[in-house]
Amino acid sequence: MRELHKKHGLMQLMQQYLATKPFDLHALHLFHLVVKHRSFTRAAREAGLSQSALTRQMQSLESRLGLDLINRTTRSVEVTEAGHYLAAEAARLIGGVTATLDGLHAAFGSARPEVRVSVSRTLAMAHMPGLFHANHQRHPEVACRVSYHAGSSILTALDASETDIGVLCPPAKLPDSVKITHRFKDRFELIAPAALVAPKRADRLKLWLQQQSWLMIDAGTNTGQSLRRWMKRHGLAVTPSMELDSFDLIINLVASGYGVAFVPRRALALYRRKESLVTLPFAEHFDREVVVLTRKHRKLPPHVARFVENILF
Repeated sequence: MRELHKKHGLMQLMQQYLATKPFDLHALHLFHLVVKHRSFTRAAREAGLSQSALTRQMQSLESRLGLDLINRTTRSVEVTEAGHYLAAEAARLIGGVTATLDGLHAAFGSARPEVRVSVSRTLAMAHMPGLFHANHQRHPEVACRVSYHAGSSILTALDASETDIGVLCPPAKLPDSVKITHRFKDRFELIAPAALVAPKRADRLKLWLQQQSWLMIDAGTNTGQSLRRWMKRHGLAVTPSMELDSFDLIINLVASGYGVAFVPRRALALYRRKESLVTLPFAEHFDREVVVLTRKHRKLPPHVARFVENILF
């Protein structure tokens, strides 16, 4: 009986403690959505709330904390310094809870296990077999949900456990919350339409290239920024006539006569109309690094761990 009273007393203390805290996981989740979308409208839609209800939740959160987290204008949502701090911690906390629930369902639930893979838009179709082929052959019972995103969005999704695996060209500094499981060098080739006749001498080739139309990967991507810096160092400070977020599309447009481009050598492997392209002998090669990332501070569910082991990069 004494033990029963003791447990009851501890439960009451716990309830009193939780009741005095400035927020719960639901409030934290709503704040995370507002920061993620930078929009009360989109955050409310994802949460299944009215915009006014979400606004009241955020006002209550700020009031209980005694801090300004969000500055809302007519056009945008700006996050304060305190808000950025809470957002980073919120992503990790929510991610941890999500990971625990995912692991629980994977270990004891009856649903088909699933691996969520977020791939950078700057990877080509020819990169995909190395990610999926071996696991598909060895574990066909595991489903894969694949999505394409910008590299920064993939890092955010990993932090919040909205994805299991991220594949991207990394920024200069990765967050402490992720770890690299695979990395490889992705060499680039300079390609042009077969109909173009380029000079063979290196000095004339560089001058000729300055006069061509260029197709380049989006300058907002890590690959685009690295490639432009490298080109500038090698005397190719060009203004592209087209910027795209897909190397597969760039290759097809080059083959159709729209200009010249640097593209991953691996991306050319699956292109069937190779007779419509030529590879130009540029003196130096551009290499980017591609990495596979998972969250660092949690144990991967067995089916996700096996998927990572089966990646062939």
